[in-house]
Amino acid sequence: MSRNLYLGIDVGSVSVKVVLLSKEGEILKTYYRRSKGQPLPTVKNILEELFCKFDPEEVKSIATTGTGGKLLASILGGSFINEVIACVRATGFLCPEVRTVIEMGGEDSKLVLLRYDEISGNSVLEDFSMNTLCAAGTGSFLDQQANRLKISIEDEFGKLALKSNNPPRIAGRCSVFAKSDMIHLQQIATPDYDIVAGLCFAMARNFKSGLAKGKKTEKPVCFVGGVASNLGMRRAFESVFELKEGELIVPGFHKEMVAIGATLSIIENQKEDSKFAGLDNLNQYLLSRKKEHKGKEPLAFDFPENKYYNLTGNHKVPDANKIDAFLGVDVGSLSTNVVAIDKDKNVLARSYLMTEGRPIEAIKRGLKEVGDQIKDKVDILGVGTTGSGRYLTGDFVGADVVHNEITAQAIAAINIDSKVDTIFEIGGQDSKYVSIENGAVVDFEMNKVCAAGTGSFLQEQAEKLNINIEEEFGELALQSKCPVN
Repeated sequence: MSRNLYLGIDVGSVSVKVVLLSKEGEILKTYYRRSKGQPLPTVKNILEELFCKFDPEEVKSIATTGTGGKLLASILGGSFINEVIACVRATGFLCPEVRTVIEMGGEDSKLVLLRYDEISGNSVLEDFSMNTLCAAGTGSFLDQQANRLKISIEDEFGKLALKSNNPPRIAGRCSVFAKSDMIHLQQIATPDYDIVAGLCFAMARNFKSGLAKGKKTEKPVCFVGGVASNLGMRRAFESVFELKEGELIVPGFHKEMVAIGATLSIIENQKEDSKFAGLDNLNQYLLSRKKEHKGKEPLAFDFPENKYYNLTGNHKVPDANKIDAFLGVDVGSLSTNVVAIDKDKNVLARSYLMTEGRPIEAIKRGLKEVGDQIKDKVDILGVGTTGSGRYLTGDFVGADVVHNEITAQAIAAINIDSKVDTIFEIGGQDSKYVSIENGAVVDFEMNKVCAAGTGSFLQEQAEKLNINIEEEFGELALQSKCPVN
């Protein structure tokens, strides 16, 4: 016997959610999958799995929502439903007693306030606010910090946060400031579980002071979105909003709530334009789509040989008597660099490795790698440290000098080319411009207010697109014939 089924698809910035409902609103199947920069192929793969279990001919209507919902609706023939409206409808259906909803996804966060409508007997929208300008306060913010600490965001992060009894205060309004706080905490040997708990509380405080400021939040509070799976965030919201046990509700389908709400909307309204056009349309679109955009000129990397300073190649260490050498250690927010040079400033050995949020371990690994290269053929006469972790490093290795990055970069550049007048440096956490005249620094500027324009920005986007930042990213960029604006 044929039945009427209703399909809902939420295409978000980092994940795709698909739900299949019966006419009565029974949730028959749900999918949640990270898209890794490929939302439409992800939708295609999910639908192919779904239609192995359910007959696509039984799908009467389809609703789409999310950042990619309008495009998908034009392809599959469904109706696009606004995310806030979908969230309201799902909450009224699954949690009718709730009047306050916290929704936190990969790209934005929302506070939705509801009221009971006596005429319709449903929950309706009273007010809402959104954070859409910055990654801080979203699931992407937690993803970035978890990746930096090499902690699984889905399995380990939340459980680790629950171990903390005294979470430190971390800046939650900007990912750059958060990283600065994290680096400082790591330098004073703060346990990982305290740091991740501090991040959770920073997110919750940021949400309350930004989105909930001046608004009345009635209890109980419903917490939905992918971030609601994080046990540390649940605990933080309970504490920051002063909720008692049972006053924070996390529905079983919290990740798929918006997709469910969109589907319920088309079931109730019986929209004629929401008829499912079939999967063939999506397959055809993916095969034939053309990139009709006006972009920039292609990137090129073609400079004459005299523009290169080939001074970082390792100089052979003599096999005879030991030689005098000097050690330099640069511990940054993302990478750690260790180098040994002789008295004539030749590079004898070097190591570049990721700090991974654990500077002491990175220093140990870097020193070992350099030590393996020069073995016992040198006498180290002095040690210098720099970078954001320079003081911790200086204490650890017994440094003779500790310099800030601008001073260290200027000294190195002037030694390489005495005529240099400008330095551009893009690191993991900040970017710098340094102006030099007659061998002295006369001016500099730093970008340390926003992650955009730093190495972290590139690394985070590469991770979202599932691209290796060291091996693939640059090569793919140079292959582009029409870089997008």
